Amino acid sequence: MSQPPNTLQVQHRASLREYNTFGLPAVAATLVRLASVADVRRVVDHREYGVAAKFVLGGGSNVVLTRDFAGVVLKVEIMGRRLLREEADAWIVEVGAGEPWHEVVSWTVQQGWPGLENLALIPGSTGAAPVQNIGAYGVELKDRFESLDAVDLVTGRTVTLDAPACRFGYRDSVFKQHLAGKSVITRVRLRLPRPWQPVLGYLDLERKMAESGQRTPDAQTVFDWVCAIRRAKLPDPAVIGNAGSFFKNPVVSPEQCRDIIGRDPAVVHYLLPDGSYKLAAGWLIDACGWKGKSVGRAGVYDKQALVLVNRGGASGAEVVTLARAIQESVYGRFGIRLEPEPVIL
Repeated sequence: MSQPPNTLQVQHRASLREYNTFGLPAVAATLVRLASVADVRRVVDHREYGVAAKFVLGGGSNVVLTRDFAGVVLKVEIMGRRLLREEADAWIVEVGAGEPWHEVVSWTVQQGWPGLENLALIPGSTGAAPVQNIGAYGVELKDRFESLDAVDLVTGRTVTLDAPACRFGYRDSVFKQHLAGKSVITRVRLRLPRPWQPVLGYLDLERKMAESGQRTPDAQTVFDWVCAIRRAKLPDPAVIGNAGSFFKNPVVSPEQCRDIIGRDPAVVHYLLPDGSYKLAAGWLIDACGWKGKSVGRAGVYDKQALVLVNRGGASGAEVVTLARAIQESVYGRFGIRLEPEPVIL
């Protein structure tokens, strides 16, 4: 049955299990689907929803639900994608926040606007991409970002934020800090550079080049390689519930890195432009013997220790218990405190 015009799509006592890729059980007192900017403003102006606690939900790929939510869950479903303009040094693409991220990556590559191919197969919605400053294989969202529109959940006003205003950090942004729960991203504009140059500095991509003999791959080839690499390492959330990489790769000082290499020469590490080092969290977890292990019905994926999975019927509490046990184990051996990537609600 279709909704009357100018009416919010609302569900009460709504199950959130199908709206989070971990497949964790939780119930929202109220679930509101947002199909337009006007819908966001209707929520702000609503006498009940406007003053209620709110949680913004995109693709549900970066959240661990540990409890029911007594407030209003805002499910962002604003669609649309287009080439906004073509500049001498870039294509500017505008995308609705509800568009699935991987489909946007595939679409831009097929249209001949490369630049996002290293970010293929990252689950979630486009609106969530700047919140997390998603990244993979040498490219982060901030490297391809132009601006975004967001609606303030107090005033109902639309604001446009450029990259400095978003305060992008490693898997971080202003939307995970003081704007958390205070605004809804509605549209994202991406800046895809021209001329295009492939980003191939990661070991997995170098292996693909060696295997194929292609030293100058085009964007479609890099896209295909990234998809193949991710599918070989990461479980499909439709088959095994998960939230992708669960922990951030820790960044340490040169002194800390030397100390760890002295004790564990095989530790996977990458030099960053500022002289610090990024350590592979998956390697640290694997070194502590966690790959394939479980706590209750939550477990560590047997092909990639950085991924926690729902082995069937897991609760959010079991996932959090497993994550904390891993944190303590890694801290005890390496003196490093791993930080979760997903939002834990």
